Amino acid sequence: MMPATRPTLYFIGVTTKSSSIMKVFPKWAEALGLEDTPIKGIDLPLHAPAEEYRKVVEFLKNDPLSMGALVTTHKIDLFNACRDMFDYIDPYAEELSEVSCLSKRDGKFCAHAKDPISSGLSLENFVPTNFWKDHGGEVVLLGAGGSSLAMSLYFAQEKWGDNVPKRVTICNRSTPRLASAQEHLKRVADRINLTCIHCPTPAENDAVIAKLPPYSLVVNATGLGKDAPGSPTTDDVDYSKNSLVWEINYRGDLLFMRQAEAQKDAKNLHVEDGWIYFIHGWTQVISEVFQIPIEGEMLEKLSEIAKNA
Repeated sequence: MMPATRPTLYFIGVTTKSSSIMKVFPKWAEALGLEDTPIKGIDLPLHAPAEEYRKVVEFLKNDPLSMGALVTTHKIDLFNACRDMFDYIDPYAEELSEVSCLSKRDGKFCAHAKDPISSGLSLENFVPTNFWKDHGGEVVLLGAGGSSLAMSLYFAQEKWGDNVPKRVTICNRSTPRLASAQEHLKRVADRINLTCIHCPTPAENDAVIAKLPPYSLVVNATGLGKDAPGSPTTDDVDYSKNSLVWEINYRGDLLFMRQAEAQKDAKNLHVEDGWIYFIHGWTQVISEVFQIPIEGEMLEKLSEIAKNA
């Protein structure tokens, strides 16, 4: 974390060097007129000590040419450790107690939670129109971190009317994070019929998935398969027919995705990876940090650049 000598974007994660953004961003920067803007990764271990998060945030806040950062994996832990260091906290970040984007505007150091937007845009890319209203399926979110909370808020928006899942279930292997999820989502729990289940083992996640009706959605939002090896399900997981399976990671061993693909044809599953989520997650942050609108033709152009890179 040396002082930046030119406007710089940061990526706070666990294994940032392995991310495609390191190859993609320089090409995006050129397309967006940010040619002289580099991207730098800051790697921290899972659930790092609070003082480590505060050291990173203090550096970004006080270094004039450090423009902002995307935060992954550490969204909740970083927010809880550094909440008092932010001059502005956007409504989603306040409600979810998480941060995925750090930026500076009008002399203020700002915390944003972009996941309800980026996850929603990603879901709309592969979930058919009126899917929930037409079929009455449910949603299981594996993991009780920031992505699951964000998706829950997305499903709970009043604009969907009766086109909402019959139930949203969050499964997590630790009880403190599950209790935190319940607390943050209590305002919308009734609207999405929220259920939280303690599932300390993959076999227990399998049992929840096995009870789903057809046309449901199962999401791996645990980080397993990217930030750590493995899967939140076993090879014996049994999906219901005509369901959607979303691995929100696009890199790593992606064991969860491969387990679903093994029964894709037999169950008529739609198996989605995390590439579109990657695109929306990053473009939302870049747009906020550099105050550049990224939508329509520009979004399509950046998506094509990313694929080619």
